[in-house]
Amino acid sequence: MIDQKQKHVGNPKLTEIALPVRGMSCASCVATVEGALRGIDGVASATASLTAEKAFVTFDPGKVRLADLEQAIRDVGYEVGKEVLALQIGGMSCASCVTSIETAVGSLPGVASVQVNLPAGTATVTYYPGLVTPALIKRTIRDLGYQAAERLEGAAALDREREARRREIRRQGRWMLVAWPLALVVMLGTFQDVWILPRFVPGVLANPLILFALTTPIVFGPGWQFFINSYRGLRHGVTDMNLLYATGIGAAYLIAVINTFFPHAGFGGPEATFYEAAALLTAFIILGRYLEALTRGRASEAIRKLMSLQPKVARVLRNGAEVEIPADEVEVDEVVVVRPGEQIPVDGIVLEGYSAVDQSMITGESMPVEKRAGDEVIGGTMNKTGAFKFRATKVGRDTALAQIIKLVEDAQTSKAPIQRLADLVAGKFIFWVHVLALAVFLFWFFIGYARFFSPETRLMLTPYTLAGVGVFGFALLVSVAVLVISCPCAVGMATPSAIMAGTGKAAEHGILFKGADAIEAASRLTHIVFDKTGTLTRGEPSVTDVVAAEGWLEDRVLRLGAAAEVNSEHPLGEAIVRAARGRGLAVDEPEAFSAIPGHGVEARVGGRMVLLGNRRLMRDRGVDITAFRGQAERLEEDGKTVMFVAADGQVAGLIAVADTLKEHSAEAVHILHRLGLRVVMITGDNRRTAEAIARQVGIDRVLAEVLPQDKALEVKGMQMRGMRVAMVGDGINDAPALAQADVGMAIGSGTDVAKETGHVVLIKDDLRDVVTAIEVAKATMRKVKQNLFWAFVYNTVTIPIAAGLLYPWSRQVVSPEIAAFLMAISSLTVTLNTTLLKRFVPSLRGGRALAGIRRELAPLVGVPH
Repeated sequence: MIDQKQKHVGNPKLTEIALPVRGMSCASCVATVEGALRGIDGVASATASLTAEKAFVTFDPGKVRLADLEQAIRDVGYEVGKEVLALQIGGMSCASCVTSIETAVGSLPGVASVQVNLPAGTATVTYYPGLVTPALIKRTIRDLGYQAAERLEGAAALDREREARRREIRRQGRWMLVAWPLALVVMLGTFQDVWILPRFVPGVLANPLILFALTTPIVFGPGWQFFINSYRGLRHGVTDMNLLYATGIGAAYLIAVINTFFPHAGFGGPEATFYEAAALLTAFIILGRYLEALTRGRASEAIRKLMSLQPKVARVLRNGAEVEIPADEVEVDEVVVVRPGEQIPVDGIVLEGYSAVDQSMITGESMPVEKRAGDEVIGGTMNKTGAFKFRATKVGRDTALAQIIKLVEDAQTSKAPIQRLADLVAGKFIFWVHVLALAVFLFWFFIGYARFFSPETRLMLTPYTLAGVGVFGFALLVSVAVLVISCPCAVGMATPSAIMAGTGKAAEHGILFKGADAIEAASRLTHIVFDKTGTLTRGEPSVTDVVAAEGWLEDRVLRLGAAAEVNSEHPLGEAIVRAARGRGLAVDEPEAFSAIPGHGVEARVGGRMVLLGNRRLMRDRGVDITAFRGQAERLEEDGKTVMFVAADGQVAGLIAVADTLKEHSAEAVHILHRLGLRVVMITGDNRRTAEAIARQVGIDRVLAEVLPQDKALEVKGMQMRGMRVAMVGDGINDAPALAQADVGMAIGSGTDVAKETGHVVLIKDDLRDVVTAIEVAKATMRKVKQNLFWAFVYNTVTIPIAAGLLYPWSRQVVSPEIAAFLMAISSLTVTLNTTLLKRFVPSLRGGRALAGIRRELAPLVGVPH
């Protein structure tokens, strides 16, 4: 850890810090770090210590930021140690809460970045240890009026979040029981002389002193939380929605009190006692908080579903006996027993037994998947029919389910670029709303009242007239309505709530977005680049054609070829043996076998000399293959590898081997075309093979013979030409291109490097999930835009009305309580609109994408590389 920041004794403007530096190994490293730091304008001195692994820097904070010091150290090849604090935040209600926390925590010395997620109720703080402590960060957040606790993992986190939400619901529910009955009585008293109310409401209720007695408990009970939170925020120099509420409630209440006890003080007199405004405004705001607490937890439903999949118990073999233990106590390499109807506790490989496993909650596959010895099983999935034993390979946090949960959590707590704009608007909004409210007050006080006021003035949606209200009361009423109706809660909820719902929906279909930025980028793609081997194709050769010479049968040719290759370890030979056994043919052991490098093999099978190899082998051994020349050339044009089979010097036939397309490759490319996307294939394979595969799947453009290190350059070139590119790959050699692309999509069956690098992980080995990922991303961003549209439309339409723009014609003004009601409705509308995303069904699942696909899909092509 590093030393505490101190003011420099000699020059009070200077500050001294000790940054932890990683990667220094010798005196040269020390000199390099010192030189980099001393070269920054504003750094008075810099000394690095190899043993302490720290850099002691004295600098002027007015000229140099911590980020500049860190960047200088990174530029010379070293890292500055930073730590990440994950917090669960309680009590947030709108975008301004996010801004308040980010502003207050971000201003702490030593905090590098802070990111707050409103729907998830989380904060992620990156800080320099020593300059600031987790305790100080949490205390700062608590001082603002929110609860802060370090985020737990897994079910414990959900339990705590659920309990915190329940507490908030109970708290606001109790305040509603106080606020609403009293507010309704205050309203009846205020309108006692209207319509038929005099028959039922005693006149004493209209007495200002009674109204004062009824309203005061509301303001200092349920409404007091807004004053406290405003004060805490202002202490840290931040303004939030609590300040708007406190200003609105406080102004209405204070003026009512002054005009009750000092009616000649010049604030509107007895006609300007808006007790009902203060009471109902508080009641509606409390109602809004209550509804938000009820609906916000639904956004994390996807995580809850995933958590519910985590098995509780496992049955393992220990000392030859089956023992039932907690699932999280299973160790790697232990043998686990699973019976029909049981959940598979951890990841592993089947040792014996056979069953069908329902993997739908993890991969989205609708049908159970057959499992037999050698197959992988995923923890959390449901065993359907048979019993089997498997060896545990991944347990605890390493299981696929645990990794999926973490990825979804990370994605849901990240921010899309479009959200940063919304947060910026919402964050600056509070200040300008107060400025606007003041301007509105001044206009109606000095100009508007005299020019436009009419005794027929009414509060909107009420029969209550304002004939007797004075200029001060009228101007105050309008400005308070502006304050309340301007709440940007809906703006703040618009993006994160949709992102949470979208990432959850994608996870349901086996697609993991690693961040909100990946969703936004995936919704704007123009080009999809596929890697060939292992992505479009299976990545292993298979026999595609067997052609027999006159007098021979295909099976006999294949059996002879398999016998010659049965002891071979060459991938092409293994493919022939596999194909023969796949047809149920008996494969004989050769009596003699020899490999001829670069040509093929020679073997004695059943007393016959068998040759299996290319043209050169046949030519060298004097075998005439003229009869097969045309067929061989046609197969080779399709990218297949042709091997001739000869027995006792006579050609018996040929066998063609090629890499095979994955089942849904052509279908995926076809649907991508229908979505208006251009599809490109990139491969290191030769052009003839690449183009053969491209023809089979209908790809628009082929980039062949591209070296692994050049794949990223090809993607970058496309981006420089204005294309928004997704790269789909599975191998280590795809990693640079996955990172370079706007969206890197890694196949779940691919390498760990690819999955680490990609922005999206497709759990299933099904390329149609590329289509689903894009559709989910588009649906999510549509929902974001709809939410933002309605949120901004709400403010755009209601603020001018509240400010009295229509008053000269309508003679009606918006009361503060109606403003509070509309504000609560806007937030609720955004939340409910987001929940509609639950109805989203990918076109493949709904059968829409399959309509129109008529051509036969060619399953066999290519040569492996």
